[in-house]
Amino acid sequence: MSINTTQQPKLEQRIREACRTRHYSLSTERVYVAWYKRFVRWAGLKHPATLGGDMVERWLSHLATDGEVSASTQRQALAAILFLYQQVLGLKLPWMDNITRAKQPQRLPCVLTQAEVAKVLNCLPASAAGLVLRLCYGGGLRLSEALRLRVKDVDLDRLQITVRDGKGGKDRTTCLPSSLVPAISQQLAHRRRLHDVDLARGMVDVELPHALSKKYPSAPREWAWQWIFAADDYTTCPRTGVIRRHHLHPKTVQRAMKTAVQRAGVHKPATVHTLRHSFATHLLEGGQDIRTIQTLLGHADVATTMIYTHVSSIGASGVRSPLDALA
Repeated sequence: MSINTTQQPKLEQRIREACRTRHYSLSTERVYVAWYKRFVRWAGLKHPATLGGDMVERWLSHLATDGEVSASTQRQALAAILFLYQQVLGLKLPWMDNITRAKQPQRLPCVLTQAEVAKVLNCLPASAAGLVLRLCYGGGLRLSEALRLRVKDVDLDRLQITVRDGKGGKDRTTCLPSSLVPAISQQLAHRRRLHDVDLARGMVDVELPHALSKKYPSAPREWAWQWIFAADDYTTCPRTGVIRRHHLHPKTVQRAMKTAVQRAGVHKPATVHTLRHSFATHLLEGGQDIRTIQTLLGHADVATTMIYTHVSSIGASGVRSPLDALA
């Protein structure tokens, strides 16, 4: 049974609505729709409801063998297809034991030395994007977490950042570098001026998590809920069509990081996430215990945090070469 052009958009819209009902991020929604389209094209434009678990197994194995995707990409595809069948179509697939699994490489994270971090940070622009990157290193934040910081989430007196709805839907607190207090205060003052402009134009609005905008109708206009790192102009929300001031686009920060790494002369594949890896590694090298680092990073399992002992120059891998003992 083939899918005609009127059916496919309908199923795509059902996927989007199911994602929004469960409060999934826009990026997750887009990824799930993309995997649905890729699966349907591979299956010869047949409706997923007419395909069984054996076809899903063949497709996932095809991704690993012919597509040569990574293990994480294959897991993402599996999650998207399971969501399609279980949450959208209401169908249960049999347990798929015959999938050819993509090989999971044992890779160590890219980490910068403290000297390299200093070089990169010194090459950052004196802008909101530069401040975001300094926070990613100073507090071990993911890029999305830094961009989604609201005014109420930063405590300048207690030097504390509260990360709301982080990875896995968890809240946590992490440290706020005292050296960044003046810059953050300046950013908040700039943000307040933008907020006053929005008030005067009647354009104050901000995306709120879950259904808080219905529970607290005035919250989207309150200062405490505003993005700290807001864009300088208004954009249209792709989900609701509402025109409002969103936070900085991730690509703006990623470009600033790439340029700074090049200018600093650092010859490592350093990305924004490298700053988070460096934060954890440098804490470990400074004598901080692994459990505290786990809490600051928001890892559910300490085994995830233990990876930094393999790149630390002092932790579990901090072994002195016997050659140095001969000197």
